[in-house]
Amino acid sequence: MTLNLHHLRVFASVAEHGGFSRAAIALRLSQPAVSKTVQELERQVGVALFDRVARTPKLTDAGTSLLVRARELFGVARLAEEELAALRGLDRGILRVGASTTIATYFLPPLLAWFHAQHPGVTLRVLSANTRAVARRLLEGRLDIALVEGPVHHERISVAAWRQDELVVIAPAAHHLLRKRKVVPADLADETFILREPGSGTRDVAESELARYNVHPTASMQLGSTEAIKQAVAAGLGLAVVSRASAADQLALGYIAVVRLRGVTFRRDLSELQLIGRAASPSAAAFRALLQPATPAV
Repeated sequence: MTLNLHHLRVFASVAEHGGFSRAAIALRLSQPAVSKTVQELERQVGVALFDRVARTPKLTDAGTSLLVRARELFGVARLAEEELAALRGLDRGILRVGASTTIATYFLPPLLAWFHAQHPGVTLRVLSANTRAVARRLLEGRLDIALVEGPVHHERISVAAWRQDELVVIAPAAHHLLRKRKVVPADLADETFILREPGSGTRDVAESELARYNVHPTASMQLGSTEAIKQAVAAGLGLAVVSRASAADQLALGYIAVVRLRGVTFRRDLSELQLIGRAASPSAAAFRALLQPATPAV
């Protein structure tokens, strides 16, 4: 047996207002319509809900029991409405953001701070991983926002350029290339490099750009984070290609330096990935607005 919610609301109104006429006024229905609705509910449940002997209808034991449950049911419905309204208003909820490592470390924090200041009730869950892992999580439906630094090609994913990033070749502060007045890409051919792991957007872009000049880096080691790579370069273990934004601190301290390649600038698009056909949640739409160039937090 499935109870009709409209019937329950009419029944509860009669009980709370103490009569069919008052309930009809409150519900803006005719009195016969209210009486008929209650009778239909009584036939459905198989018991009388009101004792109609007295002038004012009194609840039977069955009616009293049903009214308690009806009020509980209406309370749950109101709670659901309030929660959905809160989500529409960005007062509550969870936003799952995935970003490849460089973006998560050097570009994402001010965006997260701005979003949290505007919508403190929304819980932020942030994944930092390489481009391949972020794309996989998006395909699995486990991310609302996905920002990557490497190329992604998948039939279910649309890729939109978000902003540009400059890549630079870094070397230990005393490296011999830094003493040359003119460094060209061919000078890098015999150098050893410290590379990110396969699947890293930085590695993919660096290898692709260097290949244009017939330079194919020989890896002395692979490290899973840009911070570790900068430390390894400073220790003299090789050269590396990293985002200029990520190298700023070590450059300022003088532990590493940029190898300036004559006439060569490596630039790449940082991109937002979206699942084709998936509607953005209110929190995702609000965060996506922060990715626009005019956003103060960027």
